[in-house]
Amino acid sequence: MENHFVFLTGKLAKISLEKVLKDVCQKNDFTYEVIDIGVNVAALATIDMITKKLDSGISQNATKIIIPGRCRGDIDELTKFFKKECVRGPEELKDIPGFLGLQGKDLDLSKYDTKIIGEITEAPNMGIDEIIIQANKYKNDGADIIDIGCLPSTEFPHLSETVQELKRNNFMVSIDSLNPNDLLKGANAGADFLLSLQEKTIWIIDEVESIPVIIPDYPEEEKNFYKLIDRLISKNKNFIADSILEPINFGFTDSIVRYQRLRKIYPDIEIMMGIGNLTELTHADTAGMNALLFGIASELDIGYALCTQVSEHCNKAIIEGNFARRIMHTTKNYNMPPKDISNKLLHLHERKPFPYSTEELRDMWSNVKDKNYRIYVNEDGIHVFNNKNFYTETDAAEFYQYLDIKNDDGHAYYLGMELERAQIAFQLGKRYDQDEMLKWGCSVDISEDDIMKFKKAGHTMRKIKNNKES
Repeated sequence: MENHFVFLTGKLAKISLEKVLKDVCQKNDFTYEVIDIGVNVAALATIDMITKKLDSGISQNATKIIIPGRCRGDIDELTKFFKKECVRGPEELKDIPGFLGLQGKDLDLSKYDTKIIGEITEAPNMGIDEIIIQANKYKNDGADIIDIGCLPSTEFPHLSETVQELKRNNFMVSIDSLNPNDLLKGANAGADFLLSLQEKTIWIIDEVESIPVIIPDYPEEEKNFYKLIDRLISKNKNFIADSILEPINFGFTDSIVRYQRLRKIYPDIEIMMGIGNLTELTHADTAGMNALLFGIASELDIGYALCTQVSEHCNKAIIEGNFARRIMHTTKNYNMPPKDISNKLLHLHERKPFPYSTEELRDMWSNVKDKNYRIYVNEDGIHVFNNKNFYTETDAAEFYQYLDIKNDDGHAYYLGMELERAQIAFQLGKRYDQDEMLKWGCSVDISEDDIMKFKKAGHTMRKIKNNKES
């Protein structure tokens, strides 16, 4: 049966929606109709409003009913009312082609292949309670294993107690040290992994049950490293091998090649990559670096990644790695490039930042009947319009000369805030939606809007209300 979609919308968006659907329909196998639900602005519609204004039998031929993306209420109630499948569409009309194109695609981001080891580098200088708090934060961000870093020439008298407390709190724990005493103490306290064992410290594995992560004495001495690996294989020992990722201009490319060679020679062993040598020692945003390195980890079946958050610009390394590994697993599973899957690693830019052309915005303007200002952003600049005027500028401050907000400090405050937000979006190439926070990927935790409820009044409206009540 041919798909027949019924789109519910408001008066202002109806013409624009029909234009978008006409173009999309020509390229896809479906029919459609657009129904005005009796409100000017589609975003102001609610489920209750729709059921009151429309007949339940609006389209017996509909295979699916699509309501405005910002429409609030329980969509299950609408499905019961129409006795048809109802779904929320995208928030912007220009996103409808993508919305329709993704129907039936189930991109599961719940799975991953690479485990993240989150290193607490300053553990010797922290109390046990502090370490537990940090460990919980890392776990919430995506760390599977908490690594206790031991600092050179620094006493760590509470190492055993730290490991024991972490284990009591159900953490997987690793110890990272070049000091055999630290490694033995951590292992005897219950550590699951021991990091950075070399030829001279490999004897430790005969004394404890912890799984060792072995590294070469010198990264370029691959043959000696392979001999160590062969020895552990012959002893039937569990281990993880780390070829050592080098910083840029200090052997970075060669180290990537070594990881590739290691996997080719040993197709079945566990491998770890320490990501911090790239992220910590490169003053560039880390989201892209994590995407690239976890992409390499995906291709080479690297099962463990050591992530550090020492430098301030690396303070999101674990959560970035968490999304990167899930994205890369999904791309591998679906045999597709890592695009159009998630926006979580797009911090500064957007895939499609500007949904409307200036011409389309002017068409919208012609249907506006009230004095409230609408704000949009595209490649031409920031656009502000109401029923009387349409202004375009690239600098938010320039709108001061136009906007009629005399003796209305609340409105002035609101517009100033929104216009500055719009300018940031314009300059960076980000999606701007009036009254919505800018999206910064996983770097900023923005609580998801509960579409089942109405939004709280804005700050200025709350102040006005409070003043009236007092």
